[in-house]
Amino acid sequence: MGFISSTVKKIAFWTYPRTSWQWDVLCVLILVFIFLTPKSWFANTAFQRNQITQGTVVMNTDVVGTQLDRTEIERRAKQLAGRPDALVTAVRERHDDSGRLIAYEVDIR
Repeated sequence: MGFISSTVKKIAFWTYPRTSWQWDVLCVLILVFIFLTPKSWFANTAFQRNQITQGTVVMNTDVVGTQLDRTEIERRAKQLAGRPDALVTAVRERHDDSGRLIAYEVDIR
């Protein structure tokens, strides 16, 4: 029992000499843990569920036209974002220097 406890104590307190094979084995074990541990072990899923992702979709009028109503703009923005259940918070028109409508900016959450 004394051999096992002294070995565990040496590993826990890292008392092996730097040039020993035990040191090398411990370093390899640490590297294996770092590179082979799945990300999902450290993912905070509760945080991800509560985190609200917000983004802006910009749609050129060349693609969608200039005479669209708000519901059609929202539908197309959700489709472009790939999030059909998203909530549209704002729709803004983007104009060029001459005042011509060139795009719609749609904020989704």
